[in-house]
Amino acid sequence: MNERIRHESVVFATIGVLLASNACAVGPRYRRPDLPAPPAFSEAPPDGWKDAQPNDDAPRGKWWSVYGEPGLDALEDQVSISNQNVLAAEARFRAAKAAVRVTRAGQFPTVTTTPSVTGSGTGAESGVQRRYEIPIDVTYEADIWGSIRRSVAANAAVAQASAADLENARLLYQAELAADYFQLQGLGAEERLLDATVQSYEQYLQLTKNRYEGGVASMGDVALAETQLETARAQLVDLGIPRAQFEHAIAVLMGKPPSVVSMPAATTQPLPPPVLVGLPSTLLERRPDIAAAERQVAAANEQIGVAKAAFYPSLTFSGSASSQAAAIVELLAVPTRIWSVGAELAETLFDGGRRRAQVTLTQAAYDATVANYRQTVLTGFQQVEDGLAELRILSQEAEVVARAVAAAQQSLDIAAIQYRGGLASYLQEITAQTSLLQNQRATVDIQTRRLIASVSLIQALGGGWDASQLPSTQDVRRSANGPGEH
Repeated sequence: MNERIRHESVVFATIGVLLASNACAVGPRYRRPDLPAPPAFSEAPPDGWKDAQPNDDAPRGKWWSVYGEPGLDALEDQVSISNQNVLAAEARFRAAKAAVRVTRAGQFPTVTTTPSVTGSGTGAESGVQRRYEIPIDVTYEADIWGSIRRSVAANAAVAQASAADLENARLLYQAELAADYFQLQGLGAEERLLDATVQSYEQYLQLTKNRYEGGVASMGDVALAETQLETARAQLVDLGIPRAQFEHAIAVLMGKPPSVVSMPAATTQPLPPPVLVGLPSTLLERRPDIAAAERQVAAANEQIGVAKAAFYPSLTFSGSASSQAAAIVELLAVPTRIWSVGAELAETLFDGGRRRAQVTLTQAAYDATVANYRQTVLTGFQQVEDGLAELRILSQEAEVVARAVAAAQQSLDIAAIQYRGGLASYLQEITAQTSLLQNQRATVDIQTRRLIASVSLIQALGGGWDASQLPSTQDVRRSANGPGEH
């Protein structure tokens, strides 16, 4: 009985030491770096867009649905499923969660066993004597100074950053696909414009030939009409190159071979949809790249604590127990019990300044992540301001070009009347036609650029993402310790 009481006392004393040894952690407590945000963007939102208050609804999830383009919706759904870059980012996120599990295992004892069977004898007639043994060894390093806990926290923050990187990659390729889609729409609008222009030029060529046969026009006018027609046809054919390139790009973004994707020509171009812009301060919560940079700062802060913990002694507990018997039945039934428990305290007395240098290294790495975080935020502000300015200026330019198209159409109508009446040369007719075509193509180009600028602005605002979608530290640790994993 005394032996049992003494054994239990050792066990309870060991547990008490373990609990007490995990009560503190050295190193700095994490605080998000200060970053004053301007009260508002200097660029006012374009017409139809407006500032959003923190509780206003913003694009969520499938942000591209604001364009009302079913064709775009069908394409975007493939990005998260099949885009190889997104799948690579998802694999990196899984690896980051596994790293949390690897580090977290250090918080638990390590139990090993090496069962053995040995045979011995003194002569050929004495037989063989066998001995069976099942030893069990337990080692545990007490996390007195929080080194393991800080390593787990650092890897959890890295996993959160990896989750944000995944969302940033998804947003990047979704935005790229939307931009390519609207480029294709713009090419379709140009194709329709040039096709109608070719038909018009064919009529003008026939008119000029008729006038030449009637002795009213010269052969030079016919040659000019033919030149203008063939030039328009060449421009129409040339649009096939960017069309093929954008189709191939969309196929790759969808994770498919370029040869299997063929896009029908769009019949219309939508207007940029109104979107809630929000305040600069909310941008910090809506961009996954900013969230990833901030989580990297948190991870770097934990590494400082890990480096500082190396200055303190480590305490390791070990224990062993074994069962020995001459037969397996005896081993299972009434084995011979042997056990031992011990503790070891280790401290580095001299390392040539290695630990101090390691602390300096981690502090420098932390400063670098803080600078990267602040630069990411500033870049985010810049991209929003750029997007707002681009949309505002393009809207103004669209109004100017619309007036230029109307004036060019009027000039062409007058030139056509004068040419048919013999009051003007065909050179004036061609000049008016060329001016009209240039301004019409400029209209299509500006409309395409406005759509692409709106995609870029939505991307700069974080798309449909916000910081609430980032997995918490507890979620990362739970998912890193999922069922069926040992």
